[in-house]
Amino acid sequence: VMLLDGAGARASNALERYPYSPIDLQILAKLSGKVPSVAVVVGASAGHSSVGGLLMDFVVMLKDAVMFAAGPPLVEAAMGEVVSKEDLGGAVLHTQISGVAHNVVADEEAAAALVRDYLGYYQTRRVEGAEAGPQDELFHLIPVNLRKPYDIVPVIEQLLDRDSFLQIQPDYGKTMVTGLARLDGHSVAIVANQPAVLAGATDAKGADKAADFITRVSRLGLPVLFLADTPGVMSGSAAERAGTLRSTARMYQAQADMTSSKLHVTLRKSFGFGGFIMAMNPFAGQTATFGLPGVSLGRLPAQGGARAANLDDEAAKRIHETQTSGAWSAADELAFDEIVDPRDLRDRLISAIEMAMNS
Repeated sequence: VMLLDGAGARASNALERYPYSPIDLQILAKLSGKVPSVAVVVGASAGHSSVGGLLMDFVVMLKDAVMFAAGPPLVEAAMGEVVSKEDLGGAVLHTQISGVAHNVVADEEAAAALVRDYLGYYQTRRVEGAEAGPQDELFHLIPVNLRKPYDIVPVIEQLLDRDSFLQIQPDYGKTMVTGLARLDGHSVAIVANQPAVLAGATDAKGADKAADFITRVSRLGLPVLFLADTPGVMSGSAAERAGTLRSTARMYQAQADMTSSKLHVTLRKSFGFGGFIMAMNPFAGQTATFGLPGVSLGRLPAQGGARAANLDDEAAKRIHETQTSGAWSAADELAFDEIVDPRDLRDRLISAIEMAMNS
């Protein structure tokens, strides 16, 4: 755990003999993936100290803290730009716009509590006394209408152990939800589409957030549960200019490189590459892949895909019927290991994670 409040390298070092030597950044880089690491920015962190923090797995900022490569005086001298510390590198900027930091807290006490919670998910022993809410609530939380948005967070909280979900980077890349939780006392990482934002389509920021999260938690041995409900990768000119294809390819690579256990559930819909980056492909080393009965699947959504392929009305109708016929035909073609009643999903996931822990 690193607490950051420093101005970086000392300018006065240039006035005396200062031989080169191994630096702390080398140590931090070598520790990555071996032990969990946390940086808490408690004041103004500039230059070298901010770079050290960004080598950590989890970066927390106090609401009044700032972090930047160079502070306002250097920026003004080099660039001619006059800017406040907050606008240059405040907590709002880094947790909502740049994505440099993960979570923001009110004060040191809240930071200490968050760090304790975060590190608690990396203990190897199972936490006893796990409880969950009534599983029939999932029926009401996930709408049948594919076009109706809903918040995925209550679904996660209902499915996992009560009060165990810690959302990581909640204010950045909001098309994806990432976090840590427990499933019957076992620590798991969560990667989920967010149908409340852009209908669950994955954009560049969401994919970058998920790719970084998957890489870090997998290297530290946590199993990852993917919850898919997506119409695919975000399209359009703005998405292309943002480099969405590159970011989603990076996310796909991250889940393909995973060395920890991988579980997948399709909750409602999954189309094209948007499903693949959510570990939809059942031959990518998953411990288990599940689908709820009413899911819709396809390479492309039927309406736009049929038009793009210049299909006649009959062919378009058949594609639509196939996509909306539920998960049974997909399971018959080995897309899923099992079609699960929502009320039984938690139990199936517990069995799968226990199988993974013992294999």
